[in-house]
Amino acid sequence: MLNKTTLIAAAIALACGVAAAATLCVANQGDALSMDPHSLNESLQLSFTGNIYEPLVARGKQLELAPGLATSWKMVSPTVWRFELRKGVTFHDGTPFTADDVVFTFKRAAADGSDMKSYTAPIKEVRKVGDAAVEIETAAPFPILPDTLSTLYIMSRKWCEDNKATVPVDRRKGVENTASFKANGTGPYRLKERQPGSKTVVVRNPRYWGPVEGNADEVIFTPIGNDATRVAALLSGEIDLMEPAPLQDVERLRASPNLKVMQGPELRTIFLGMDQKRDELLHSNVKGKNPFKDKRVRKAFYQAIDIETIKSRVMRGAATPTALMVAPGIKGFVPELNKRLPYDPDGAKKLLAEAGYPNGFEVGMNCPNDRYVNDGKICEAVAANLARIGVKVNLQTESKGTYFPKILRRDTSFYLLGWTPGTYDSHNALIGVMASPADKGQGQFNLGSYSNPRLDELTLKVQGETDQAKRNAMIREAFELHAADVGHIPLHQQALAWAMKKNVELVQLADNNMPYRWITVKP
Repeated sequence: MLNKTTLIAAAIALACGVAAAATLCVANQGDALSMDPHSLNESLQLSFTGNIYEPLVARGKQLELAPGLATSWKMVSPTVWRFELRKGVTFHDGTPFTADDVVFTFKRAAADGSDMKSYTAPIKEVRKVGDAAVEIETAAPFPILPDTLSTLYIMSRKWCEDNKATVPVDRRKGVENTASFKANGTGPYRLKERQPGSKTVVVRNPRYWGPVEGNADEVIFTPIGNDATRVAALLSGEIDLMEPAPLQDVERLRASPNLKVMQGPELRTIFLGMDQKRDELLHSNVKGKNPFKDKRVRKAFYQAIDIETIKSRVMRGAATPTALMVAPGIKGFVPELNKRLPYDPDGAKKLLAEAGYPNGFEVGMNCPNDRYVNDGKICEAVAANLARIGVKVNLQTESKGTYFPKILRRDTSFYLLGWTPGTYDSHNALIGVMASPADKGQGQFNLGSYSNPRLDELTLKVQGETDQAKRNAMIREAFELHAADVGHIPLHQQALAWAMKKNVELVQLADNNMPYRWITVKP
């Protein structure tokens, strides 16, 4: 009988082994969970759908702002930006792209069920100025508005109305609509086939308005969760490119005469969150109170984690330990604050005893096992560290397909998450992950509901401050408050590791996006 690994390999060979030279076969440890660009603010999903859909403001090869569906933009008043739209663009179904689609998209992205609310939160109104221009008015001055739009993809109003997909589905509720498995963008690739969990195929859009530097006419994307199977598929030539390359196999892959490995820093910060809102944790043996409301407990957890051993053994050196929730390279990063609390298990035990838990306690922990580099193994290491101070962690690791809906509805007490600010600015982490959960997307990914009123106040001030020195000072204060509160437990920035055939040429971006239009497969 064929085992699952053999069946996956056979499917890949069937899909890619007989492919023409212009077909690119890509594998990842997880799948893009939906074709709806507003349903999940997750990097892999946005990277994949970003080949089908496009934003008003795009990013270049150095992550600089670049014209997308808007050819230019300017601030016409302290709270109003005008965007001139690209003319002659059509969606994949032939429908013309107009200002109506932009107005519709921003309304859709702000609707219930959307995972993109943190990007639309500062916006008061989007209005059309003829068919080829829109104005975006913010509730207060927002000088980095263009920076926030590069992952907010434009959808066709007509297509969404015709297909009853005018609002995104709520991943927390596990529901779907037509936009979950079909797509109609303006991008360089159009969706040809969607088999969730198996493969997704995109092909070149012959009517694309812009240049396509790569030569892949067809891209077959295959999720392969098993590291050994993914490596075997690349070594045998059944796939052309995989991400991530398992850290334990990097040197083996690099030694292959037909392969190469690209490694580089990533802007993603991996961190732990704790439920600090409920009066009693959902998943703990402590009844009648919530240990995580006590800063001493949060600090004890932090100081119990042996981050250097996680770096050397779990991450094989491909990680940079951090004390901040943003990475170097993100605007507002404060190098002098990037000093972790010392690893001190004895001190952690004393803190737990002072908080009333001399013998520790039990707590559930949720982690994905196919989203970040060695995510499940990181959580296993954290659980082992915490056991040394008397905390019994009941660890549940699972595929991101079930993990994200669970934690996004806050059905968790202790969890691992990764965050890359889509704006490449600290304000994104502040408003999305660190500020108190509120209406219109603030704190939408602050899943443990950490709250500090002064940090919330600073977040709003940072949003509208145009003086860079004052803005940086406010970001610094917010980071200092968060660190003093132990609002989350930052772990590290993981490193990128992509492996590919030597005839594959591509651009590796620090945000881990993979635009297929920049990939060339040489003969």
